[in-house]
Amino acid sequence: MSKTLEQEMSVLSSSKHGLVYLTSNDWALVADKASRVHFKKGQALVHQGIKTDGIYLVLKGTARVRILAQNKAATIGPGEICGEMSLLEDAPASAGVVAEEEVEAYHLDRATLESLFELFPHLASRFYRSLAKNLSRRLRDLIGQTSASPAGSGKAAL
Repeated sequence: MSKTLEQEMSVLSSSKHGLVYLTSNDWALVADKASRVHFKKGQALVHQGIKTDGIYLVLKGTARVRILAQNKAATIGPGEICGEMSLLEDAPASAGVVAEEEVEAYHLDRATLESLFELFPHLASRFYRSLAKNLSRRLRDLIGQTSASPAGSGKAAL
């Protein structure tokens, strides 16, 4: 394994808000099948209201997650995922994601993920368990922020 690939696997596997249940073998499979993509500052990774064709796993840089109608925003960075809600629901993205600086990411399209999951069902189980944990954390953050905010302030985090 090259030094660059080792560093990327370290970034992805060590993020506390990433796909925390994936094993080193899972990450090797993901890295082998993913496409590396680059985004310039201001470029969209995900467009709100448009269905994504897969997920992005951020390797370098940060991106802003925004729900325009609700004036809410959060930041994601190395090791974190975006596009997963659209993938899960097979529906348009509920938020937009825009690079705050140059972003390097792995992209896995739906067909590639489904193929991996058919071949490696335990990978699928760990992948979806990781997504469930992330979505639960986001919901808890939203509930906690909302209950701590004055009524009607609308200052909930993602």
